[in-house]
Amino acid sequence: MNVAEEPSSPPSRWIRGTGFAILLGGLAMFVSVAAVGRAWAACDIGTNAAANSMTLLILAPLIWIATAVPWVILHHTLGRRHRRTALITGLVVTLWFTWFLVTWLGIPESYPAPSCPGNVPPWWPGFIPT
Repeated sequence: MNVAEEPSSPPSRWIRGTGFAILLGGLAMFVSVAAVGRAWAACDIGTNAAANSMTLLILAPLIWIATAVPWVILHHTLGRRHRRTALITGLVVTLWFTWFLVTWLGIPESYPAPSCPGNVPPWWPGFIPT
């Protein structure tokens, strides 16, 4: 018996938007965690490397979720009619959120860091505000 196979349906828009959110949220999470960890190590912030790593390990999934949710919201609201605008808005929000996390978590102003003047790591670019 020869049964005609139906063509598979294309992936739904929901899965494509969520996949994009997971991918870019994960990328932003890795960049944020790496930059915060590097800033803490350069300025000798925290108890020791193990405690700092555990803190970042606990924060990593929360950062991932917090960066993925705006992408999903943008995809389902603005992305239905204006894909390019949704993409640009999502990138701006993700870049801002990454900068905010790195400057808020990675460069604490109240922590006395003798090896970093002004609690700014020596590798931090001067054109990016802290």
